[in-house]
Amino acid sequence: MQIRTVEQNGIPVAVAAAESGERLLYDVQSALDLIATVQYETGANRIALPKSAVAEEFFKLGTGLAGEVLQKFINYGVKLALIGDYAQYTSKPLRDFIRESNRGRDIFFVPDEETAVARLSAAG
Repeated sequence: MQIRTVEQNGIPVAVAAAESGERLLYDVQSALDLIATVQYETGANRIALPKSAVAEEFFKLGTGLAGEVLQKFINYGVKLALIGDYAQYTSKPLRDFIRESNRGRDIFFVPDEETAVARLSAAG
């Protein structure tokens, strides 16, 4: 994993990148590890992560993985933006979940890094 920090509006945002094929979010422990690593290396409590670094099971709401993982981010006061194209997902519950998350202040599903940094740095 590579992490770089982008600052916008005086707010540091950690932009994480996975090695090819590497998954950084695949269970609750991996979420905790990501949070700890980013905070230790950058001090940031806002993380932008490419969708490709997230296990596909995350996007199947029936597994409960998304809820468990995202709850850890909220519990630890860390905001997360997942960067990618979500058009291929046709599940109405997932689409509703993405829409509701984007209305909030903690978790965002965005198309690109620029939008991720903007949303994370503006989130209260």
